[in-house]
Amino acid sequence: MRQVSSKPLTAERKAELEALAALPDDRIDMREMPEVRDRSKARRGILFRPIKQQLTLRLDADLVEWFKDHAGPDSKGYQSRINAVLREYMAAHEGN
Repeated sequence: MRQVSSKPLTAERKAELEALAALPDDRIDMREMPEVRDRSKARRGILFRPIKQQLTLRLDADLVEWFKDHAGPDSKGYQSRINAVLREYMAAHEGN
């Protein structure tokens, strides 16, 4: 995966973004924005790709088997599903 680095935001740009974020929805002028109705070609997660880290993790055999059974044909995607479940748990307990 190619990592892209961007220039840090200037103080002026940060102030502009903060001012825009503080605007109430009814004050945002969207007249010139085209309305997007067809989302058939949209792809989830295309902009957010967290860096993966390979590790060895010991899990109960029945737990791994359950995820493999629920992953679909050939057990493909079971590791991604385990990752998704852990991410959901993390989000639910973020403030704790």
